[in-house]
Amino acid sequence: MTFIAAFNPNLLLFVLIGIIVTLVGTLLKYFKQPFVIAYILSGVLLGKHGFQIIVDEKIIEGLGEFGLILILFFIGMEISLPDFLKKWKIAVFGTIAQIMASVLLVGMIGFFLNWQFNRIIILGFVISLSSSAVIIKLLQDSQENKTEIGENIISILLMQDILIVPMIITTSYLGGNMPSSAEIILQIIGGILLMAIMLWILTKKEFSIPFSKSFEKDHELQVFFAGIVCFGFAVFTAFFGLSAALGAFVAGMVVHAARSTEWFHDSLNSFRVIFVALFFISIGMLIDIKFVLTNWKIISLILLAVYISNHFINAVVLYGFSRNWRKSLYGGALLAQIGELGFVIISTAYFSKIITDFEYQLTIVTIALTLLVSPFWITLTKKFLNIRNAMNSK
Repeated sequence: MTFIAAFNPNLLLFVLIGIIVTLVGTLLKYFKQPFVIAYILSGVLLGKHGFQIIVDEKIIEGLGEFGLILILFFIGMEISLPDFLKKWKIAVFGTIAQIMASVLLVGMIGFFLNWQFNRIIILGFVISLSSSAVIIKLLQDSQENKTEIGENIISILLMQDILIVPMIITTSYLGGNMPSSAEIILQIIGGILLMAIMLWILTKKEFSIPFSKSFEKDHELQVFFAGIVCFGFAVFTAFFGLSAALGAFVAGMVVHAARSTEWFHDSLNSFRVIFVALFFISIGMLIDIKFVLTNWKIISLILLAVYISNHFINAVVLYGFSRNWRKSLYGGALLAQIGELGFVIISTAYFSKIITDFEYQLTIVTIALTLLVSPFWITLTKKFLNIRNAMNSK
């Protein structure tokens, strides 16, 4: 009786999460599918629309945010800032062109459907955002993150993360909720400070992180210190109204420049696996199976339209910089899904009463399903390009 009284139900919850992820992951591994799909499907099974094992979704969503921060921190540790800045043209001009093309495409559709201007802008923003979390992980798993196309894709994804701030401000403005001048000033200050840090990394050819030598042989202190660096930068940027994940990315670049990548990686890698899994589980929990079955026709049409339009837009943008259709088409597939930051935009629009409840649910399900379908779409594109390449070589 004492054991039952002292039993914490959260312990059983995490055991069940581990069991379902392991079973689904093992099954999908047999079919050579990435773990991202296993995590999302596990979220569908665990959430309120599945077996209702997880009732309090806020816990998983909160822990999942750590996963996004850790993903960007780890990718930052693999990026040399001087090399990254060499691709500033595709990052800036490519991303802006892609966002403008997405808004224009939605505008053309909205013109025939008599959509309001506010809705066109919001939906254009949403479909223009690709998933840093999914694509960076897939690039790392396939060891393509250091290839030319991988670096181009990552530069665009990171620029999208930066541009999410003005997108949110615009969304709030369209809903009649203008940010205060103090908030805007704070964001500008934060942006300037981030640029100052990156400029310092560029000019300082060699430096060491304070006290790092004291931790080199103490694994326990390494874990805490690495956590302070990663999440400290995330808190710093969040305080200024910028993306916490962006701060973690800058922290990763600082670690790379200080040549301390190896022990930082070893210290936080286990946490990264757990929290990244929770992040994708939280996305899977948003998929309402009943809603999907009831509205499967319109959802299928939207999914197809999103993938074809996003694939085409991003492939054309990438071709403008690389002049290689094969790589550009593959890059278009990588960026074809709607990213996790789309949830932020559409939630802001919903609470600003720009869109209806049905439109909100439809968009949430569509975003989650594009993330689920993304690895399959990329695999199909790879196979198609390989077939075409083989035919052309004969």
